[in-house]
Amino acid sequence: MNVRDALFEKLESKESDMVKHRRYLHQHPELSFEEEHTAQYIKDFYKGKDVTVTQPVAESNAVIVEIKGGKSGKTIGLRADFDALPINEEADVPFKSLNEGVMHACGHDAHTAYLLGLADALIDIKDQLAGNIKIIHQHAEEMPPGGAKQIVESGALSDIDEIYGIHVAPIVGPEVIAYNKGNAFSGSSTFTLTIKGLGGHAASPHKTRDALVAGTNFVNTLQTIVSRRIDPLEMGVITVGAFDAPGGSNVIQDTVTIKGTARYLNNDLEQFMYDEIEKVAKSVAVGFDITYDLDYQFGYPVLYNHPEQTQNVADVLSTSTGDYFEHLVEIPPVTGSEDFAYYLKEIPGTFYIVGCKPEEVEEPYMNHHPKFEVNEDALLVAAKLLGEIALNGLAARE
Repeated sequence: MNVRDALFEKLESKESDMVKHRRYLHQHPELSFEEEHTAQYIKDFYKGKDVTVTQPVAESNAVIVEIKGGKSGKTIGLRADFDALPINEEADVPFKSLNEGVMHACGHDAHTAYLLGLADALIDIKDQLAGNIKIIHQHAEEMPPGGAKQIVESGALSDIDEIYGIHVAPIVGPEVIAYNKGNAFSGSSTFTLTIKGLGGHAASPHKTRDALVAGTNFVNTLQTIVSRRIDPLEMGVITVGAFDAPGGSNVIQDTVTIKGTARYLNNDLEQFMYDEIEKVAKSVAVGFDITYDLDYQFGYPVLYNHPEQTQNVADVLSTSTGDYFEHLVEIPPVTGSEDFAYYLKEIPGTFYIVGCKPEEVEEPYMNHHPKFEVNEDALLVAAKLLGEIALNGLAARE
């Protein structure tokens, strides 16, 4: 039996374990940088196994597991994240979140579950591996600066030759695997603008400096950055997600708080968007005689899938089409962001998408929705995919 068949046989025998892992983690979600129990669950899983387990980042929950193969070769990194989101779950599942206001609404429970299953299978056949595997259980993907940046800066991945990861998405079912090359996921930054005016009585607006009107002008003018300041051939998005101006109908408010995000597929736009948003804030301050504070947080960079590694994997997967999945599709860039981008800035590799649309659902709830659900058939597909990628990266011999 060749190494691929041996790995797949092991994975199939561990599918029920992956489902159990996923459901336990789903019931016990933890927020970014607070995943102590999740990290302990992962470390406990590896107890007694012939691997090296480390926590490379001080005062964080990242766990790295090294599987040493029986033959010499490269070192391949495989990563899954394990943090949850501050969302109150509304999905009708028997393993619903037990932590009020916290939910695995992005699928990181599934990511961790399939990587635990894959790691276990790789450990079983490690003597047949032509190289080493580093399993990266990453904390805090959802909150910048993110766990990936901390792991990279720790130096724990300095010996890795290639790195790969997967995200589940319910756009399609588990029979579909998607990939893209080059600038694949957008970079992102977030901002909070606090506008301070002079409040007063609604009947005497001339005696106030209306922060709400100034804020409305700021929001409207922001849209001209994309429509008039960025090349139409470049992808740029600015979205205001919160406009907070509580008060009564007869009160002109003193203060308004506005929160938003900027996204881009060209890293050159990262600084440009900040500069333009700052200009708009300054112009509003002058025009409406208010003061402001702009808290701007540069987030994740553009995720760049290295073309050589992406094409190599696509070529290998094309021979597996019809086996554990049905369709391999190349897709356009994704406007979502991922801190896996930090790994790819330093290490060649690529990031794939596996469909997880629940069966018999026409309009699935997307990632980050309180009713988000995962088709658990995606766990075995993802484990086989990442396993096949790893074996290909190691150039495994039969």
